[in-house]
Amino acid sequence: MTDNSLQLTAQTLAEQVFESLQEAIVLGEFLPGEKIRESELAKRFNTSRGPLRDALRRLEARRLVTNTPNSGARVVELSTQQLIELYQVREALEGMTCRLAASHMLDDEIQELSDLLDKHQQEIKQKDGAEYLRQEGDLDFHFRIAQGSKNELLRTALCEDHYQLMRLYRYKFSNRKGRPNKALSEHRMILEAIKERDGELAELLMRRHIRNARKSFEKFINERENQFK
Repeated sequence: MTDNSLQLTAQTLAEQVFESLQEAIVLGEFLPGEKIRESELAKRFNTSRGPLRDALRRLEARRLVTNTPNSGARVVELSTQQLIELYQVREALEGMTCRLAASHMLDDEIQELSDLLDKHQQEIKQKDGAEYLRQEGDLDFHFRIAQGSKNELLRTALCEDHYQLMRLYRYKFSNRKGRPNKALSEHRMILEAIKERDGELAELLMRRHIRNARKSFEKFINERENQFK
């Protein structure tokens, strides 16, 4: 095997480890604040420490992992205030993507978004309203709108820089009783505004949608705190 082949194999393995670890963290297999033990992961993925550490560096860049001296790597754990700030950032940026998407999305893209929500409705129905679809990328309503804004800076911020962190906490708090069906209804109203090319209304509805998600999170926190009083 040539040096180039060895390098390619190492890069491919690191990419596989990175993607597997990222999805495990986002879907809650690793809990916030949990220590990441390299020896256990090396056995799990049948890999050396090199590709594993490369994957952890990339996860740290995506804000899913923190790495501190003498403590090692841990799954990110945001404080209540940090989570509120994350929702505030989402509200501002995603509101703007909707305003732009109403002007820039092609008719075919809007139809694909409508078809996607029909699929989401079926998924929610199959789960008796207990869970919203957990897919990412093109199967994610918010991701598709960010792409449809045709604004590269917004797309990068929402689909790359903060995307997986947003997914992590969106899934953590979006499946409370009644929330999946309510979120789907809010998504459909946003879509209708985009169809009508009403950017102002689309932005307002998206901001309200994310604000409702934040309120659901704050209610969860308050209920949990009251349990320990």
